[in-house]
Amino acid sequence: MKYGEHLKANIAPEYGPDVYLQYETLDQTISQLAKVKPSSAIENNRVVSMTAPPQTNAQGLDTSHVDVTEEHFLRLLESEMIKVETFTLEKVTELRNKISETELKINDAKRFQPAQVLVAADEIANDFLRLEMYVNINFMGFHKILKKHDKNLPNLACKAFYVNRLHAQAWVRGDYSDIVVRLSNIYATCREDHVAQEADQATQSFSRSTSKYWVKTEDVSRVKYAVLRHLPVFLQKTSTGESDSQFTNSVYVDNDQLELYHGRLEKLPGAIALRLRWYGPGDPDVVFVERKTHNDSWTGEVSVKERFMIKESEVHQVLTNTYPIAQKKKEMLAKGKSQKEADEWETLVREITQVCVSKQLVPTMRTQCMRTAFQIPFDATVRVSLDTNLCMISERGYDLQDMKVWHRDPEWVLEKNEIHRFPHAVLEIKLELKGDTMVPPKWVTDLQNSGLLYECHKYSKYVHGCAVLLPEDVQAVPYWVDDVSLRQSIIDSEGQRILADESVGVGAGANEVYSHLLPFGSTVNDRSLIAVGRTAADRASASGLVGERAPLLHDNQNGAKFYDDEDDFLGDEEEEDGVCSSWCFPFCSSHNETLLAPTGVQKIEPKVFFANERTFLHWLHHAVVLSTIAAGVLAFSDESGSTWGEWYALCLLPISLAFCIYALNTFLWRSERIKNRIPTRWDDVFGPMVLGWCLCVVLAVNFLTKLVEIAKQDAPGIL
Repeated sequence: MKYGEHLKANIAPEYGPDVYLQYETLDQTISQLAKVKPSSAIENNRVVSMTAPPQTNAQGLDTSHVDVTEEHFLRLLESEMIKVETFTLEKVTELRNKISETELKINDAKRFQPAQVLVAADEIANDFLRLEMYVNINFMGFHKILKKHDKNLPNLACKAFYVNRLHAQAWVRGDYSDIVVRLSNIYATCREDHVAQEADQATQSFSRSTSKYWVKTEDVSRVKYAVLRHLPVFLQKTSTGESDSQFTNSVYVDNDQLELYHGRLEKLPGAIALRLRWYGPGDPDVVFVERKTHNDSWTGEVSVKERFMIKESEVHQVLTNTYPIAQKKKEMLAKGKSQKEADEWETLVREITQVCVSKQLVPTMRTQCMRTAFQIPFDATVRVSLDTNLCMISERGYDLQDMKVWHRDPEWVLEKNEIHRFPHAVLEIKLELKGDTMVPPKWVTDLQNSGLLYECHKYSKYVHGCAVLLPEDVQAVPYWVDDVSLRQSIIDSEGQRILADESVGVGAGANEVYSHLLPFGSTVNDRSLIAVGRTAADRASASGLVGERAPLLHDNQNGAKFYDDEDDFLGDEEEEDGVCSSWCFPFCSSHNETLLAPTGVQKIEPKVFFANERTFLHWLHHAVVLSTIAAGVLAFSDESGSTWGEWYALCLLPISLAFCIYALNTFLWRSERIKNRIPTRWDDVFGPMVLGWCLCVVLAVNFLTKLVEIAKQDAPGIL
């Protein structure tokens, strides 16, 4: 489909076609100019004559009487930019006025009705998403028409200038996140959120299950609204509250061998990551020293994040193991901290300061992003964070001055190979659920099922940054670098040496076996235009309701439909009758869609693979037993001349063969589902029943046959 047709098909009925970019008019103007073939200006001519006719075109023909000129196109382009900008700003003003009216209803106790306020908030959210879609489709239209202009009129190239001008306009660069914050407050008031007791920040330990996803830039606002309807935007104490996101920097330390990088990449038990984090623009005042320890959940242990807070001037002491731990501990006890808290804090600080010196850790990589956090304050049951404008910056190549300088000066200009801009937003869903019976809230799984989230299992910003910006120092790279959506950004950062050949698509390793790991596919299997986020095991995804058919998305894609809180938590759903699947029994495989579940929902432990193999061997064992019995019966029946014995053996042999074929097919079929975490049943209901009934029929026939033979033998004696 051509872009002009695509634009027409996506015009919002509420807006009408007049406020959209007149793409076809501009396209026709370019076609007319291409026929004239205007020549490029002579740059050395710095004077003109007001009485001389214009210069001839590229073919040497007179163009003084041509109706359409390049200036005609540029004026039309300028007017379209002004039109789109004016309409966008007017709509933003209307949205802010609607929010103000809704806030007045909340403040007025007599007029406050939560149900009506929620309807108004949802309407505002849909209006904003519709407006964002309007902005995106026009923004892309300008890019397309400028590209077409330069392609047809290379002598009058203007794309570079107008693209930069486009990005500088208010309707493109404007930050309207205040709407998100105000909507979040409205939803929080209607939910009657309660603030939990503030936890002590001296030492904090978190034991959580975390799943990470990539989010396309055009879907960021939709994901934000899907979350804030259930969780408020959580602003740090240092935030001004004017935006829904906060500037976040994290400096990771490692040694020359990148020991911590390789430990985190290989997910070794006990592998750690150390970072120095601060919030807000400018130089840091308060710094959080954080340690993340990896443990495999299937071993019974959990990964832990621990941190303590220091002043910026004390970072040098932590990195050189000169931090006055004993003195700080006394100050903590004097402020009323318990002995247990002080001891735990001392243990953590000593372990971190000692490992910094023993492993010779130095600043290695910095991650930088605008972080939007959704969380009921100081309640970590469900926490969602969304990182946008994510980039990685190398912290190597400057004098550390004995650790007195531990991050780059913000005034330094970065080279291409010193900064990497990640093309997607990164969403993290962190759950801290108490008890074995608790399950994630329904809205969380609904969001995972929406098709807006592209799961990247075990994604790490630090690992990605080191792989791209320090390619000479790494011995292995993460699997996700083969994703086709990252390729250009990696090349822009001069990290192409870690990429596989474009004709091959993926490098040696996990991607050769697990092709589904790459959210958007490889260069050989490019799914960037059709990829849909991996879905969880629920009825909607089992029925194929993903992507544009997902319940979270509005049918016309101009807005978003959000789930209600009528059922806050998922329970055990009743199983549908007749749901089964197997290679040998395709007639009952109606629910065998190849859908992929998020790893955070569809857990796989190593013992599952062995259980599948063990089941396969059990089936083979019984098949061998049946074939042995059949062979024995057949041998003895030949000697005795029993016809029934031969038929009985001949019936058992194909059944034993069917057992073998069924066992092999089921083993391979189940292995595929385990590998891909496909959220359908991994057991076959009818297969064993059919084979079992066949065996029972053969045994019953044999039993009846023997009874008849015995009756015939005893009949003469009885008479």
